[in-house]
Amino acid sequence: MKNLKLNPEKIEVELSDFKQKLQKSYQALKEVQQIDVAQSEYEVIFTQDKLRLLYFPGNREVDARCKTPLLITYALVNRWYMIDLEPERSLLKSLISTGQDTYVIDWGYPEAADRFLDLDDYINEYLNNCVDQVTQHSGASSINLLGICQGGTLSLCYSAIYPKKIKNLITMVTPVDFHTPDNTLSLLARYIDTDLAVSAYGNIPGELLNDAYKALMPMRLGVQKSLDISNYLDSAQKALSFLRMEKWIYDSPNQAGEAFKQFIRWFFQENKLVNNEIIIGGKPVNLNAISQPVLNIYGAYDHLVPPSASLPLGKLVNSNDYQTLEVKAGHIGVFVSAKAQRIVPTAITEWLMQRD
Repeated sequence: MKNLKLNPEKIEVELSDFKQKLQKSYQALKEVQQIDVAQSEYEVIFTQDKLRLLYFPGNREVDARCKTPLLITYALVNRWYMIDLEPERSLLKSLISTGQDTYVIDWGYPEAADRFLDLDDYINEYLNNCVDQVTQHSGASSINLLGICQGGTLSLCYSAIYPKKIKNLITMVTPVDFHTPDNTLSLLARYIDTDLAVSAYGNIPGELLNDAYKALMPMRLGVQKSLDISNYLDSAQKALSFLRMEKWIYDSPNQAGEAFKQFIRWFFQENKLVNNEIIIGGKPVNLNAISQPVLNIYGAYDHLVPPSASLPLGKLVNSNDYQTLEVKAGHIGVFVSAKAQRIVPTAITEWLMQRD
């Protein structure tokens, strides 16, 4: 500490500047009336327990559009509206604007009564029923399936079990190999005593998982975020965008205890997916059974699902039409960054149209 020298004049300037930014942030926050998310109009066409199946009709004024319906499966650990966070940053809005009829699974919020729901319930019951409802509602014989993050992993399992029901498969920021050296989240999950956790909590609190995610980048998501907060709030529009993201981050459903235990053990701890060792509801999950076209979208800077965890998919499926799309963004940036908005919706639409 002998070489530490402080410049009083610079400190005074920085404090004055910070005070002005805080005052500006205060004024910006006063202008924010409502933190609205998921603004695209939809119809609920099916419900089961906590689950809702949402239908977003595609723009009928578009002549050249994909006729096969698209079902989007989001992760259980977060809410689906990340893909419709705000009109200017909405993957969902971009898809339906091209005429794509889109369906989204809203998993809802598990309660104490859902403690014993397992992956058999989520995949062979809920997801399978949603696929059947989409085919019935649309009149299609098969559907396109898009899975995001953990939802992508569930979609892989589903497509392996029911390959004839899925025409084209898209995975986004989806973990496949859970034991790559740079997968920090997986390293953390390997030390979870799942029996003890579920015994103590029943359902795993969403707040607990949020703390685990923040622990992966403690400075950036903790101290640095607090210090930089005035930069996110220097206008009403920027403040609203920031608060929408915060709302999504902290809107974390509790996790059904049994499903959580199975997912952590089979995928994170035992890495059974890449070895075709998973059996769900008596049905084997063999990725080699996936022979339909596959588009694998990943974030180059994803700290939750690094590229090394997603890319092995190409060697595990039996598809002659397997493609990847790298997005120069992080886990969430794949959906909301300006660069992703220019690239991802167009890439998905064109890829599906070519295989319709």
